[in-house]
Amino acid sequence: MAEKQQQTSQQINIELGEKEAEGVYSNLAIITHSPAEFIIDFTRVLPGVPKAKVYARVIMTAQHAKLLLRALEDNVRKFESKFGEIKVHAESPEGSLPFQQPLPGEKVN
Repeated sequence: MAEKQQQTSQQINIELGEKEAEGVYSNLAIITHSPAEFIIDFTRVLPGVPKAKVYARVIMTAQHAKLLLRALEDNVRKFESKFGEIKVHAESPEGSLPFQQPLPGEKVN
């Protein structure tokens, strides 16, 4: 018979500063990794602008990256059960942007 491990619950108070509470919009995440860690750069890509700026960089261990993946999968599942399936547009070829580029000479606002 397996022994039950006693779990002690810890309460963590998380402070959310005013600036962080505003959040940062990102429509592209670039993920790289080494044997020790994952690096996620959150960028914002705009149509007609050939340059993207990194607005936030998150560095985490491989174990935490896997836990984040599980948490995202769980939350996407919960979201879809409440609001319906999230539609993902046709996959773009690697290196291309997820929106239509302006035609040469076309004015971009």
